[in-house]
Amino acid sequence: MSGEILWQPGERELRNSNMARYMDWLADQGYGRFGNWQALYQWSIGDMDGFWRSVWEYAGLQADTPWERIRDDQPMPATRWLPGARLSYAGNLLRHAHGARADEEAIVAVAEGRETVRLTWRTLYEQVGAFESWLRAQGVEAGDRVAGFVCNGHEAMVAMLATSSLGAVWSSASPDFGAQATEDRFGQIEPKVLVAVNGYSFGGKRFHRAEQLRELKERMPSIRAVAVICQLDEAPMPEGDAFVPWDEALAAHDGEQPSLTPVPADHPLYILYSSGTTGKPKCIVHGTGGILLNHAKELILHGDVAPGDRFFYFTTCGWMMWNWQASALLAGATLVVYDGSPGYPDVGMPWRLAESERLTHFGTSARFIAACRKAEINPGRDQDLGRLRVVFSTGSPLLPEDYDWFYESVSRDILLGSIAGGTDICACFVGSNPILPVRRGEIQAPMLAADVVAFDEDGNALAHDRGELVCRQPLPSMPVAFWNDPDGARYREAYFDTFPGVWAHGDFVGFTESGGAIIYGRSDAVLNPGGVRIGTAEIYRQVETVDTVADSLVVGRPVEGDVEVVLLVVPAAGTHLTGDLKRELRQRIREGASPRHVPRHIVAVDDIPYTRSGKKVELAVARMLRGDRKEENRAALGNPEALDSIRAALAEAELLPTA
Repeated sequence: MSGEILWQPGERELRNSNMARYMDWLADQGYGRFGNWQALYQWSIGDMDGFWRSVWEYAGLQADTPWERIRDDQPMPATRWLPGARLSYAGNLLRHAHGARADEEAIVAVAEGRETVRLTWRTLYEQVGAFESWLRAQGVEAGDRVAGFVCNGHEAMVAMLATSSLGAVWSSASPDFGAQATEDRFGQIEPKVLVAVNGYSFGGKRFHRAEQLRELKERMPSIRAVAVICQLDEAPMPEGDAFVPWDEALAAHDGEQPSLTPVPADHPLYILYSSGTTGKPKCIVHGTGGILLNHAKELILHGDVAPGDRFFYFTTCGWMMWNWQASALLAGATLVVYDGSPGYPDVGMPWRLAESERLTHFGTSARFIAACRKAEINPGRDQDLGRLRVVFSTGSPLLPEDYDWFYESVSRDILLGSIAGGTDICACFVGSNPILPVRRGEIQAPMLAADVVAFDEDGNALAHDRGELVCRQPLPSMPVAFWNDPDGARYREAYFDTFPGVWAHGDFVGFTESGGAIIYGRSDAVLNPGGVRIGTAEIYRQVETVDTVADSLVVGRPVEGDVEVVLLVVPAAGTHLTGDLKRELRQRIREGASPRHVPRHIVAVDDIPYTRSGKKVELAVARMLRGDRKEENRAALGNPEALDSIRAALAEAELLPTA
């Protein structure tokens, strides 16, 4: 039953978690005594200046020049955080490189087909200094862009910190991106230096990238030099003086110290990208101070990350979770980074990594947890997960049945923290909380100072009904700008046109009576049969727990002024979409959701399209059914060929509009 309590915070969480310690600290420092979570949350949105000041102090954040006030008085999207401050993101993350912890592990890099690399805090600091000096030798200055075509290894983290240390701007993509998709991103920001791998391993296969590196260098004349990480020993090194092996770049500047150059708080730190499925991706600029402040809240308080913890999040360098995980260094945790397939040689691999690396925090996607459930593995029985305290899940809504699997097959003593936010804020609106119970099918609570509610179409807040996820007050990690958007028009259009002065995020959400949240899918993919708004996740919850269904996609088909629900199904291996399976799916949807959710059409397809960050692409298929002939940006998809098979299947079912 949804809403059922599956995990309760124990004595450790209620007394010794960072959230509990923070509440005690607030009382000691005179901020106030808050007897429960709800009182603390209400204070955080009612006295935002006081709250964010307390986060800065509690997390021990450092600025070379103090801020004049926590934020200015400008409304969204013009709000500026920490005006007057000058600070270094890299300096705050590397503060554990000196003193008693200098020789403890800071980064452990594990990868398919590559030896594990372990960097101490001292070594990390030294490599950041050496690579920063190499960047300076290539002419990189504050404000310049450095782009990473990189795997999730230690080198990517070193390169990002070195870029930040000198005041330049970091942007990264995964090396499985093609040359066009990479140029669509980096070509807009004109990087001066590219950091890139010569290849990568995934699922037991090895992929060379020397040709792509030569092509990227030719396509982007702004690139002066390429630091090439020899990820694959056998992969060729691109020819030309512009290509410098990573190890040679470090060796040339061995012994140099990072400058940790202080910059204004709104100085660009990262450029992230929208998915870009309908055109070139938007370049989303995040500021140094805002990321630092908001990530301190999320990782230290909500994530309960502390010095000595061992933090892992499965991600690529093209997903915002890579940037989010980097900030765990701020808390003094050891980062365990992994490059490769989470399903190779089987889906038990990440759980074995959790045992061997003694992880305390484990981050993954809802899709991976669903794959573990379908594979019927039992990590709690087969691995020693005794140190693991928190498991994060994001990327898509976590099904109630996946909560069941987790607490039956992993552990009843671990916080399963479903979190939801986005690239747009490089952070979360709702998520985990170590002092609240975990309820089946629900995200635990809003994040502190995230003034989030569900709005109806007229901009009225809904108590416990479903609507548009909005944020009524600014958060520090909201973008400082879009790149090449000098008057801010594209930025305002993206988030503030729907409800002026209020951030509209694009998720369809409902808040429960217990204070939790349920994400029902993207609001631009919401179905509207008979005038009733239906979130696609409500149908996925019923369909994707059927053993004979490997994957699915739900879209709406316009017909005679109404909308028909169309369900695309990938049958599990060795099965077919039979009449019996169609009847089973319809009955399950009718009983588990409602008669309005029952699809008018169920069509078998070979594959479901996903973005490169693992999110289903519903809008591209919806446009097919509308007869919209706008070309998709296929380079933004991880498997663009899925669109071709879907178009053929819909044509065969006579569901596409005639010319």
